[in-house]
Amino acid sequence: MLTDPLFIVAAIASLAVLGILILGIGSFARGGEFNRRNSNRLMRWRLAAQFVAVILIVAFAWFKARG
Repeated sequence: MLTDPLFIVAAIASLAVLGILILGIGSFARGGEFNRRNSNRLMRWRLAAQFVAVILIVAFAWFKARG
């Protein structure tokens, strides 16, 4: 499984979602100007990255099920 390129790409996409989520939560907790300017943008980036990650995970599962 670790040698499958689709698994590696899905894992990287999932880590990107985690990074964006941590950045968003951190900016929300601190507040301030950065949060006011970028909170909606970070949420949109997270949703887009999460969509891509879910599609890649489903594709990986589908290809694995087909053999």
